[in-house]
Amino acid sequence: MRCSLISFLGLAAVPALGGCPFAHTANMDMDDMVKARAHMPRGLVASKSSSSTVPTSSSTPSVGQKGVFMMNRIAPGTSELYIANTDGSNERPLLSNPVYEYHASFSPDGEWITFTSERNGDGIYRVRTNGSDLQELVATPAVEDSVVISPNGRLAAYVSTANNMKANIWILDLQTGAQWNLTNTPTTAPNSSLMESYLRPAWSPDGEWIAFSSDRNTQWDGHGVPTFLGRTGWETTQELSLYAIRPNGSDFRQIISKPHYSLGSPKWSADGKRIVYYEMTREDTYNAHRPETITTANSTIMSVDFETGTDVRVEVAGSGVKQFPQYLDKNGTIAYTLKGGTSEGFYTTAGLYVNTTSATLRSPAWSPDGKQVVYEKTTWSIRAGYKQLYSWDNDWDYRFTDVFPQISHQERIAITQKQLGNSSIVTLNTTGGDLQLVYDPSTADFVSDDETTGLSAYQPSWSPCGEWLVFGVGFWFETREASGGWIVRATANGSYSEVLVNSSYSITEDGALNSGFPSFSPDGKKVVYRVWGADTATYGNASEIGLRVLDLETRKTTVLTTEWDNLPQFSPDGELILFTRKTSTYNYDVCTIRPDGTDLRVLTSSGANDAHAVWSQDGQIMWSTGMYGFRFECALYDDTFQPYGQIMIMDADGGNKKLMTNSMWEDSMPLFLPREVL
Repeated sequence: MRCSLISFLGLAAVPALGGCPFAHTANMDMDDMVKARAHMPRGLVASKSSSSTVPTSSSTPSVGQKGVFMMNRIAPGTSELYIANTDGSNERPLLSNPVYEYHASFSPDGEWITFTSERNGDGIYRVRTNGSDLQELVATPAVEDSVVISPNGRLAAYVSTANNMKANIWILDLQTGAQWNLTNTPTTAPNSSLMESYLRPAWSPDGEWIAFSSDRNTQWDGHGVPTFLGRTGWETTQELSLYAIRPNGSDFRQIISKPHYSLGSPKWSADGKRIVYYEMTREDTYNAHRPETITTANSTIMSVDFETGTDVRVEVAGSGVKQFPQYLDKNGTIAYTLKGGTSEGFYTTAGLYVNTTSATLRSPAWSPDGKQVVYEKTTWSIRAGYKQLYSWDNDWDYRFTDVFPQISHQERIAITQKQLGNSSIVTLNTTGGDLQLVYDPSTADFVSDDETTGLSAYQPSWSPCGEWLVFGVGFWFETREASGGWIVRATANGSYSEVLVNSSYSITEDGALNSGFPSFSPDGKKVVYRVWGADTATYGNASEIGLRVLDLETRKTTVLTTEWDNLPQFSPDGELILFTRKTSTYNYDVCTIRPDGTDLRVLTSSGANDAHAVWSQDGQIMWSTGMYGFRFECALYDDTFQPYGQIMIMDADGGNKKLMTNSMWEDSMPLFLPREVL
């Protein structure tokens, strides 16, 4: 039976297979709402690429592989190392064959530069300062990053997620190749239910100590203002303290800590007596990596006596996000970078200023004599659709996609063109060609022309016959508490669309709900979606929160849940609805429930955020997890939301959990494309 405007009958549908940056709210008035809309849709960064999705290489997986694994990544499009004089003169590329490099440091003798490269996953390398003699140090499927060489040149300390998938400090013997973990040992074990990352190692001048930052034993927590259940913002912030340990793993101790603050990126003074670092509120660790809030964030450059953890001094005060502090000389001159705003650049306490606003320069490290600086230049040109990524599972060829990918029974993919367009719904074939526009939210006829700014169409879901798509059109995330969200269905060829669930431009004025993130049932007769009201964050009113099910034949709506739920997805057999629930003040979990409201199951229990869950074609569950924590200091990222997010897969009952990615970046939006559909 063909699908029609009245009924949607057919075989069991392939489920929606896209995730999203998870919705969060803010207590916003209309002025705040207008300001938020002045920014790009959430998850979108300034794109320098065209809005078309075109494969950059063959979309056919290698011989022996099962197919293509599509995923989204929020990270710079390019990252290249440069070296220059400290005053900014004589800038030149470090490498003659750059791939994607970052987080460089000079060796203590000034002969080498160590760095991270994605030539083979996230690996660590070194090269002479003239760009010659490139050497791989460690490159495995784990993250290896932030490598620094000891004063005697024998050892390298670095961050790795090897063994337990969490960021720990490791040592590499450069002569023997021996490696050992310093921070994941019985003598250093923290509370496993709390945060646990060890980051940014730095050698003392005598080689006896390694200082680093860590969020160990701190509570997972979001950002924003209080609600009836925790904070408005779901993205995890970071509370760092400074620690030290000897290279043999002994004498582990805390140097300094400050509740509700993040103390990061330690560096030693020339005499080894003091450590310089940046200090900012935990809340600002989120604001510091968002372009719309970075100018509101602040940090201070501080120093502390290493031996006692006292004699804390303010080295650089004032407004702005100041990062990457480093002593330049024996006189105590400190260099640092200011991120964001019109005064962005490299500074020293001796008065030097190098304006870097013409490009994005990050992670500066100065040479031991203070005469040179190495850094990466990044761009936010978005990867082309189907661009190859590193594959952690040899059975699948990992490729980049825009957000909310879903494949129909007819082997056509629907996505939201969020990073590569204006958050319209488009379809394409399984190899990335034949791009067709289905719905452009800027042309929505249910709001006035001057109210379309910021409208986005999210989470397309196919009808079983492949002739229809249902999706949410509205104002999401920071603005969902003030503005509307509509459930819309459209023909796959884009010739017709209609509103299934109505809303209004300002839900604070008429009590309407923001409805979004729909999913078709496998028989095409029902649509499940989530709702949110103007006062939900304050009161948690059961009438304006949770999941609803719309019967497309009778147009009757049934209340399925009345909790802080989002991103519902019908299972391939229609027996379950998958969704994300805020289960406590601090975290979100992946859950399932039957369509009649029975048999609720919470499938994750990491204590971190587990969300963005979607079904695979064979009935497994894929989702984005924060359980393995940060791989780099939270405040040092750019233009991202949850940089700790990694993709996992599990059985429908929550068993057999497996990590699908293990990167430095925010990974989500998974979709399997078996070889037979390519």
